Amino acid sequence: MSPKAPKKRPKAMSAPQRAQKAMSSEARAMYAEIQQGVRHLEKSIGEIQRGLHKEEHKLEADARARIRELRKDARTHLSALKSKHREAADTLKRVSTAASGSWEDIKRTADSVLADVRATATAAVERFRSALGG
Repeated sequence: MSPKAPKKRPKAMSAPQRAQKAMSSEARAMYAEIQQGVRHLEKSIGEIQRGLHKEEHKLEADARARIRELRKDARTHLSALKSKHREAADTLKRVSTAASGSWEDIKRTADSVLADVRATATAAVERFRSALGG
């Protein structure tokens, strides 16, 4: 008996490959066109995602810069308010010693100084609210 030569088995085909082989040439062409469209869509999705990440990072950087600017502005306004506070306290001391009992003058001067400080503080708060979109 002669040994039989082993038969080569064809590679096992996947379901899409079997389906494609059974298709007509026209159907295969349409299938290829659809596959190309799917690949194009995948590329577009990747580009959109990269663009979104880029814009997100840009927005975050802009927000950080805006926050730094607002903090700097707040320190400036706070410094001005502290200066006004010291000025009001000094004025009150001077007026109380100079008025020698004239409490209406002291109150009038103090009210004037406090109104100025209050107006400065209100302006600073409004500026920050508008900067934060509130």
